[in-house]
Parts: sequence; C-alpha cells; structure tokens
Amino acid sequence: MQRIAFVLVPPVMSFDLAIARMVFDSAGEDRYRVLVCAAEPGPVEAVVGPPVLAPDGLAAAADADTLIVVGGGGRDDPGASVLDLVRGARGRVAAICTGVFVPAQAGLLDGHRATTHWSLAAELARRFPRVRVDPNVLYVADGPVLTSAGAAAGVELCLHIVAEDHGAAVAADAARAAVAAPTRPAGQAQVVAVPQGRDDTIAATRAWALGRLHEPLTLAALAAHAQVSTRTLTRRFHAETGQSPLQWLLRQRLERARELLETTGLPMDLVAHHCGLGSADSLRAHLVRRFGVTPSAYRASFAGR
Repeated sequence: MQRIAFVLVPPVMSFDLAIARMVFDSAGEDRYRVLVCAAEPGPVEAVVGPPVLAPDGLAAAADADTLIVVGGGGRDDPGASVLDLVRGARGRVAAICTGVFVPAQAGLLDGHRATTHWSLAAELARRFPRVRVDPNVLYVADGPVLTSAGAAAGVELCLHIVAEDHGAAVAADAARAAVAAPTRPAGQAQVVAVPQGRDDTIAATRAWALGRLHEPLTLAALAAHAQVSTRTLTRRFHAETGQSPLQWLLRQRLERARELLETTGLPMDLVAHHCGLGSADSLRAHLVRRFGVTPSAYRASFAGR
C-alpha cells in the first residue's frame, strides 16, 4: 500500500484537497493510505469556508511515497519545516495550483517544466526564472516533481498518478467511481471554449467512437455520425477536447490498449485488433512512441499488481 500525504499550508483551498483526495479514495483503500498533514496539526484556516482538519503533523509525511502540496497558502513563506519536508521527500512531490510555489521555493523545480493556474503563471516565471513555466497545459510530470493548474486540473494530475502506480484500468475505474471524466491529456489547454448549445456538442459522436475503437474509423465517418462537415467536426473537437479528431481517436486507442495489456493475456495481435491499431507491429510502434515502453514490457510491469 502506498502512502499519499497531502501537505496543507494555510490558508488552504478546501476544494483542491477534497477533489484530489476523492481520486485516491476512489482508487481503493487497499491501494492508498491517505494522510492530511500540516506544520501545526488540527484545524487549518481555509481560503473559503470552515477550517480544514489536518490530523497529522509533517513528521507523518516524511516517509510518504508521494507528497502533494495543496493550493492556497505557500506563495510567499510556507515555513522552513514545509520546505525541509519537500526537499527531503523520498518519492514524488506534486503540487496543485498555487502549491507549485512551495517546491519552487525549495529549489526542486530549477531547470524543470512546471505549470500553475494560468493567472499566476507570469508571477511564477518572474520569481523563479530557472523554472520553465508552461501556462498552457493542465499538468506537467517532469521527473519526480509534478505540477498542475488550478482546481479541477488537480483531478487530472491525481488520475495520472494512479495510472502510473496501478495502470490505466484502475485510473479509469477511479474516475468512474468519482464521477469524473476520463483523464484528459496533460498538454490540453487550461482554458478551452466549449460550445454552450446542446446541439453543438460532439459528445454523442465521441461516445459512439469509443464503442467502435476496433473499427477503422475515419474523419469522414466521425463527421457523418455527427452530421456535420469535417471542418466543423475538427473545430468542435478542438473546442471540447483540445485535440483534433484523429489525435483524440489515437489517444483513446492507446488507452484501450493499455487496459487490455494490464487486464488480459490476449496475444499482441488481438490487443492491436481490439483497439484498432491494426497489427502487433503498429501497437508496438505507437506504445513506444507515446510511453517509451514496448507492449510486452508494459504488460510485465503490471503482472501481479
């Protein structure tokens, strides 16, 4: 069982903590033990609403597999004890929204990519010029340090952690249990213009495609189902997913391939067929390009988990 320690620096964003914790709770009590820690255990001042309870002190987080600094306080002076904890982390360090300023002050982000809420990206870049700030993504995983944009992007970051620890299938189950959307790609823009009219959405077409990943879906076929031109379809896909239709489709095929590799013993040709990648050679090429690992090595890494 892995230990996740949320680190609270007052005033804390209650929402950031609640939605992030929900992901790990939804992944299963047998997979994660979740701690909520602060320099001074007990009620911690919140940005909005009542105080948040931190039952544990920072000492309880010292041997955590993953530290997650929650948004809220910490932009100016998180305190020496918090900085020492982050610098001495034995595993991953993650930060949600304004929590990124804590590992930045600890020096962990020097020379690394990082993100935060788009409205604070300029401040982060100005104060920490050695950090390569990317304000246009949901989250960044650069080595052992992970950072996310504000609020709901913390869900994406935590689902990424679950997928890294236990595979795409467990992460997908956690998303469903938490009634969250399936993980969005890290590089999706923080702010996308989603059409407001119900008739403008292509959600039904995306759902239709997910049920037919084994078929050779084309841009024309997707447009025909949505009853729009290919140009309009592409525009709406970009608005709703931040990707082109074919980029989105390839990502779904690869996610399906990961789930099949994790949960079945199907031969590689059949895995490729069921996710619409054609052949074992194509499956291998795409998986190596996207995840840097062969299908057999990926399957072996989840054996017995």
